[in-house]
Amino acid sequence: MKKYFTLALAFVFISFISSAQNIWKVDQVHSGIQFDVTHLVVSTVTGKFTEFSGTIESKDDSFENAIVKANLEVKSIDTENLTRDKHLKEDDFFNAEKYPQIKFESEFFKKIADKEYLVTGDLTIRDVTKKISMKAIHTGTITIGDKVVSGFKVNFTINRFHFNLKWDDTLDSGSLVVGEDVNISMNLELVKM
Repeated sequence: MKKYFTLALAFVFISFISSAQNIWKVDQVHSGIQFDVTHLVVSTVTGKFTEFSGTIESKDDSFENAIVKANLEVKSIDTENLTRDKHLKEDDFFNAEKYPQIKFESEFFKKIADKEYLVTGDLTIRDVTKKISMKAIHTGTITIGDKVVSGFKVNFTINRFHFNLKWDDTLDSGSLVVGEDVNISMNLELVKM
């Protein structure tokens, strides 16, 4: 009987180990989230978020079927212009007081090429949640001492009007002062916990 109990205990332990998750945390100091949008049709304004957090849970280091959760603090938006940043935090755009965070939670994380993944999930800006897809390039994994670090580059585009970023002043030509498409670029360094 003792032998069967020991075998059952070993089976439970092995099952637990095989289903254990790797947790990766975004290193904010060595990561960046930038965006750009056209201005007056002929130029581009760039900006970034300086406060954000995120985790990736994966069953193994391949990241196949990983789960991503991320939050950006709207108040940390920075376009290197205080007047513009103040406007972006108001109700014409993000309304940072009422909706302080931008959130993303993945639905699936699928490998589509050697170092390329397709990530699909729910993006919430203000009170709007929409499903988006983006390509993520895995730039590698390295071990430094007892620390394991992995990197990703991610680029995608959203239409700001789909998320109630509604300011829509136009030029005499009828073109928008601020474009509707916003390009987002992320360079993420992840540390295995």
